[in-house]
Amino acid sequence: MRYLRILLLGWLLAVAAFAAVGCHTMEGIGEDLEQAGQAIQDALN
Repeated sequence: MRYLRILLLGWLLAVAAFAAVGCHTMEGIGEDLEQAGQAIQDALN
């Protein structure tokens, strides 16, 4: 379980970095974060 948390944290940080680089507006960052959150929920289900 600990390995999964570390993996998800690393993945989330990578997604946040890509979102920050790829988005120039707050709206775009919000959409990317929403998609990342949905992907995490899907992975846990």
